[in-house]
Amino acid sequence: MIATQQEKSLSFRIIEKFKETFNTDPMVIRSPGRVNLIGEHTDYNNGFVMPAAINKAIYMAVSRRDDDLIHIVSQDLELSYLGDIAKVEPTSLHWPDYILGVVQQVQALGHPVGGFNCVFGGDIPLGAGMSSSAALECATAFSLNELFGLKMDPLTMVKLSQKAENEFVGVKCGIMDQFASMFGRRNHVIRLDCQSLEYEYVPFNTDGIRIVLLDTNVKHSLASSEYNTRRQQCEAGVALIRAHHPEVRSLRDATLEMLDKHVAPADALVYQRCQYVVEENLRLLAAGEDLKKGDIEAFGQKMFATHEGLSRKYAVSCPELDFLVEQVKGRPGVIGARMMGGGFGGCTINLVREAVIDELVAELTPAYARAMNKELKVYIGQIENGTSLI
Repeated sequence: MIATQQEKSLSFRIIEKFKETFNTDPMVIRSPGRVNLIGEHTDYNNGFVMPAAINKAIYMAVSRRDDDLIHIVSQDLELSYLGDIAKVEPTSLHWPDYILGVVQQVQALGHPVGGFNCVFGGDIPLGAGMSSSAALECATAFSLNELFGLKMDPLTMVKLSQKAENEFVGVKCGIMDQFASMFGRRNHVIRLDCQSLEYEYVPFNTDGIRIVLLDTNVKHSLASSEYNTRRQQCEAGVALIRAHHPEVRSLRDATLEMLDKHVAPADALVYQRCQYVVEENLRLLAAGEDLKKGDIEAFGQKMFATHEGLSRKYAVSCPELDFLVEQVKGRPGVIGARMMGGGFGGCTINLVREAVIDELVAELTPAYARAMNKELKVYIGQIENGTSLI
């Protein structure tokens, strides 16, 4: 991977902090954040997603210790944690838990892990929906694998990283974030089947087009409670269908006809939620074909359709996200846009022709400030490789 100046500067600062703290040379891992182009809220319904690793990452410097202590330093928070490898448990600090949860999962697989020193930091914006937590977990799994010669394959590291977040941190995330962080490939998106974990790299080598993330600067407190509610609503829909089709285990197995027949008459709200998920899976499969044919305009239209579904049927958007999508719709040079991530804040993801980015940002920034009384943050992304040794 060709490192940019910013990446060199970030990894250099992490290495310097490590040497200053531990007086030894570290091994350094880069683990990227991710975007998801299409396929939102489908992962925990065993559906399809289309993520990619991006050029924002966590950098982790590590080395082995001679004792059984774990010494972790967060460069960005300017905080440190000291614990024992034999007593790995959640902390009151919370931030070390993403690392400790992975340690616990590696131990649960029977792998011997000794004490280690760790300094980490990065440039993945927090709260913007780019999965800094998954990047940190994958960096930890990769680091331990290299440090202690554990010979774990990438999929094992992905699964234990997800399990760490589910069981140790307590966030019931699907597998997409960790998968994209670990398996990302430059100039490709990943069409991932969250049921079988089969995946395919689909070329996304679109010259002159960039991924522009518009950050609402909003993190509504609804996100986690509503996320759990959506999961329950999807499960309720599956239960209604299963009474007539026992083979249906998740919305992945459901059809629109099944929803119309068995869910719509029983619960209108559950029907809306499930309808969005089933439609989104179909949309994603069609979008993958658009990319293979090089029809980026058709792909972009599907992104707008996804936003419409997320806002109206799945009800996980917010006024700020809706405003940003409406503002870019129909603008020359904007190919597609939608909210990205769990919802109720975070970013919209936009496919934009490079030539119009400056003008777009110059017009949107004051318009957003006037309408929402908030500052608009903008991140220009490109698709990069997954977790690796620097």
